[in-house]
Amino acid sequence: MRYHNITKDDMLNGDGLRVVLWLSGCSHHCKNCQNPITWDPMGGVPFDEAAKQALFEQLDKDYISGITFSGGDPLFVDNREELLELVKELRRKYPKKNIWLYTGYRYEEIRNEEVLKYLDVVVDGRYIEAERDTALPWKGSANQRVIDIPKTRQLGQIVLYA
Repeated sequence: MRYHNITKDDMLNGDGLRVVLWLSGCSHHCKNCQNPITWDPMGGVPFDEAAKQALFEQLDKDYISGITFSGGDPLFVDNREELLELVKELRRKYPKKNIWLYTGYRYEEIRNEEVLKYLDVVVDGRYIEAERDTALPWKGSANQRVIDIPKTRQLGQIVLYA
């Protein structure tokens, strides 16, 4: 797994003050994507122990609400195995922090991915420039959904995060 950046004290990519891990690799290639540099799965740098420790250093702070995975697409096929292991470790180490993930996949396409068991919120769907709306919280276009994963899994139907 490779990444481009770790953003500290972020308020735009999820609820509360967060740390964001921007992963490499995306096959969606949305028109006018805000991060096309992250599309290349070989771009960025390897996610190594030093990067993991940098995440932990941020998550150790009481005022940090949680972590957001973005990119690229964290669910790019080459990321899934390592991402799952990292998310499991984060859930064990920081049970009170919330975990958000942005993906171009629709929930219906990924609902059986094991990683969803450990997530709190998924923002799904490709960015569609014609549906861009900067007034929408936590998403770039109206087609995207901000999904409460525990409630969705419990009820068996999509429940939007409020």
